[in-house]
Amino acid sequence: MAQHSSPVRVRFAPSPTGKLHIGGARTAIFNWAFARATGGSFVLRIEDTDPTRSTDENIRIIVDAMRWLQLDWDEGPEVGGAYGPYRQTERMDTYQKALQQLIDCGAVYRCFCSKEQLDEEREKMQAEQGGYSGYNRACRHLSAQEVQAHLDAGDPFVWRLKVPDNHPAIEFDDAVYGHMSFPADVMDDMILVRSDGTPTYNFAVVCDDINMQITHVIRGDDHLSNTPRQILIYEALGKTPPVFAHLSMILGSDGKKLSKRHGATSVEEYRDKGYLPDAMVNFLALLGWSLDGETTLISRDVLCKAFDLARITKKDAIFDEVKLDWMNGAYIRELTAQQWARLARPWIEKAGATPEFFALDAWAEKTFALIGQRLVRFEEIPDKLAFMFWGSTLKALDDASFKKVLAKADSRAKDVLVACEAILADTSIPWECNVMQDAVKQLCDTMQLKPKAVFQPLRVAIAGNMVSPPLFESMELMKREDCVARVHYVASLL
Repeated sequence: MAQHSSPVRVRFAPSPTGKLHIGGARTAIFNWAFARATGGSFVLRIEDTDPTRSTDENIRIIVDAMRWLQLDWDEGPEVGGAYGPYRQTERMDTYQKALQQLIDCGAVYRCFCSKEQLDEEREKMQAEQGGYSGYNRACRHLSAQEVQAHLDAGDPFVWRLKVPDNHPAIEFDDAVYGHMSFPADVMDDMILVRSDGTPTYNFAVVCDDINMQITHVIRGDDHLSNTPRQILIYEALGKTPPVFAHLSMILGSDGKKLSKRHGATSVEEYRDKGYLPDAMVNFLALLGWSLDGETTLISRDVLCKAFDLARITKKDAIFDEVKLDWMNGAYIRELTAQQWARLARPWIEKAGATPEFFALDAWAEKTFALIGQRLVRFEEIPDKLAFMFWGSTLKALDDASFKKVLAKADSRAKDVLVACEAILADTSIPWECNVMQDAVKQLCDTMQLKPKAVFQPLRVAIAGNMVSPPLFESMELMKREDCVARVHYVASLL
């Protein structure tokens, strides 16, 4: 297959039949990064010829997912371009034009075989020969008179590609899999246009790639079997095929094809769990590609400079969510307080924060310091911060924490909490983290207790649990009267 010397043009062509799958997102990232690394163009094309599942809402879902991943496209929906329109349902005239070209050169023929006839032939072949070798070309040699008779009778027909007799093996050099060869004699005369006039997938995609001057087709290896069929169509249309690069499968941790049994499978689900787009792009880029075999955290800028088809591996990629969590945590830790404020706010609101809280000075810096260094996903925020927004009521008191910290027979927890209440209620003590902590710490000497015996009861009384973000830093963001009320309440339980 000839290599293209013209500027690189790649496309991501999803079918809008649902949410953007992780595998599709990986394909989009590879195409986008290759276009950026080569100074080429990245085209977003919508293959919406399935009328039952291709909806405007599904197109919006895909576009939103691409926008969230920050994969900007040079041509396509909402952008336009010189090779549009970019929805297949708006390109029917181009398929008709290509079909007419094939009709004029004798590369296609009408097939009047009904579905029942084809099913019967398939069953017969399977029974007699133990296998089905494809359409038997019953209509390939109909005379002009026979064809006209069918047309006069109003018989429905499809257009089939006339695979040349004695065609040599179909060969091409895949950028990932290397040299590929498929025997042509197993290629049946495929349908190009259905009886209702709509193009089949293989025909439409070839027409679109030709008309949009696509130079490289980077896609999943589930399309590898389509490639020799598409090359036959390129040949019939007298066009040079693009360079193909087929990507290996993404497997779950159990080595099976990634599916819902492994958890979330769509970009939208990971967005809603609180993963960062930069982390997702970095993680998905490494599913089948590597920078140098060692580097794990790769910025968009580096990816867009260094991406190379030669670094794609044939080995199936494993979707390791533990690694994704680690990577997302690393990206969260690199945020500025301002970025944190913008990205984390929806989850802090889910925790119960009101506009009054967000009006506090330095809330962003303080909440980021509280938990930003400890998160792997934003969806953890509500559980970690909810106690801060309960007001004066302790809405949840962990039973195990109560028994272990407060209810032991030899515990002095009640005395500790009474003393803490007095300190926290003292308005002469500034409501500042370090000042409060020092004042409470003095109880260790006064009451001759270890720090754990003082601080743990206070933590349980404030947060309802012996595990929480840094206590006094959290209290600083709460109201004094709320903290005092909670400590008083828990002390009264003892």
